[in-house]
Amino acid sequence: MLHHEIAGPADAPPVVLAGSLGTTLRMWDPQMEALTPHLRVVRLDHPGHGGSPEGGAGSIAELGRGVLDLLDRLEMPRVSFAGLSLGGMIGMWLAAHAPERIDRLALLCTSARLGTPAYWAERAATVREAGTASLAQAAAARWFTPGHTGTEPYLRMLGEVSAAGYAACCEAIGAMDLRPDLPLITTPTLVLAGAEDPATPPEHAELIAAGVPGSRLVVVAGAAHLASAERPETVSRHLLDHLLGE
Repeated sequence: MLHHEIAGPADAPPVVLAGSLGTTLRMWDPQMEALTPHLRVVRLDHPGHGGSPEGGAGSIAELGRGVLDLLDRLEMPRVSFAGLSLGGMIGMWLAAHAPERIDRLALLCTSARLGTPAYWAERAATVREAGTASLAQAAAARWFTPGHTGTEPYLRMLGEVSAAGYAACCEAIGAMDLRPDLPLITTPTLVLAGAEDPATPPEHAELIAAGVPGSRLVVVAGAAHLASAERPETVSRHLLDHLLGE
């Protein structure tokens, strides 16, 4: 079972938070003070990340089924879901293939199709050979705008992720094409992009928003890929407005 933490009132609407490749559930620390008074927050670690065991990351579908297994074990038949990057990819799959389980969806700094299989295979090979810490400099350039302070906790998370778990998730992303799934998503959906995100630029969010009927697009100024860390108040406000909306 995926490692997870739960906070917030037991009778509040539940939301699952799933983070990016190379981070742990601590990625969502900047949102917790804002969200937990209003929501039952379940944060999870991807396979091979944080406290979750390796395995179960062969595809985005397999990652999605891992989340459904966790929800079954927690006896949560229906939740809202907010995912950033890899977490957003899983969220799109869940909303398209298990719509009865997803109440509201928030897709942050993510993509329905990202790079090529060869690109992700190369990154997987690099991390298997040299470990996740070898990616720190490149990750910092993707995750944060130049000059942003407070990057060290996130780079420490990356260094603690298992090479095998990270590489397997890379290969799942490389094989992913969720574009045909977008019209199947009927849950109310927020699509949020960082204006300065080099990993999943705003045009990726625009494609998702154009494909998901009735979705709403927000572009956050002054944010790169980890917009939730770089602009926490803005991201938390948009999440609350969306997840608690009528």
